[in-house]
Amino acid sequence: MSLKIKSFESVVKKYKTIFFDAYGVLKNHKGLIPGINQTFQFLAENNIDYFILTNDASRSPSELADYYQKAGLHEVTEFKLISSGMLAREYLRLKVKSGTIAYLGTDKSAHYIEALGLKTISIQKLDLSKIDDITAVVFLDDEGFDWNHDINKVLNLLRRRTIPAIVCNTDKSYPVSKEEVAIAIGGISKMVEEIVDKKFIRFGKPDAQMFVYAYEHALNNGQLVDKGDILMVGDTLATDILGGNKFGLDTALVLTGNTLPDRASFYIQATGIIPNYVCESAVIQ
Repeated sequence: MSLKIKSFESVVKKYKTIFFDAYGVLKNHKGLIPGINQTFQFLAENNIDYFILTNDASRSPSELADYYQKAGLHEVTEFKLISSGMLAREYLRLKVKSGTIAYLGTDKSAHYIEALGLKTISIQKLDLSKIDDITAVVFLDDEGFDWNHDINKVLNLLRRRTIPAIVCNTDKSYPVSKEEVAIAIGGISKMVEEIVDKKFIRFGKPDAQMFVYAYEHALNNGQLVDKGDILMVGDTLATDILGGNKFGLDTALVLTGNTLPDRASFYIQATGIIPNYVCESAVIQ
């Protein structure tokens, strides 16, 4: 199977609204992908709306927006960001109204829980002899804890307590260099889920909730769009492209993140997850 690489400009101008993945599309381990600011200038000049759909629950939307603005993308506001953490927060608001929420992640990532006024405790600080008040476990980020000791602690907490486990990032890995990836919290949660033999509640791409939320957000922004007017741009077949395809959106795979250019054709053929377009990057020259 040979890939037909399209220029991103020729693709994006066909749509009224663009849904961007963040990591691997707009930024990488070094910062913003060089030239990506030109893409946002093009969108503004052509009156094309956009939103950033991220499985990153490590920081609040305001902190994520602050990152982009400090990096030079001043047009990226909190309103333009839709994170899996926002969806998990909504679940917690409706379903978990008391007790203490134990979380795996950094103190910053706990913002999504604490914003609801719920009591929280880091898994790192949890005493397994005092867990009667724990009413849920939330997987937020792959940092902020001791991998060996604290992952074992989560296992034993879930063995002892019948409580919901909520995963705020479905990504199994993320790129840390051009050729290497690191395990993400979605990968950690998958391992724990299999060991404890329980079903976890997951928020993020490719699940439909993320796309429903983003679509409603686009409509609330005053844009008269249907699904055919929206393009989902991502670097990962199993989350960005699969999720967009399932929701009925056109999709564009970019080769600046998880999907290596020399393996893209193989992965598409092996998985059967087929994007409408393949582009080298989301940069418009």
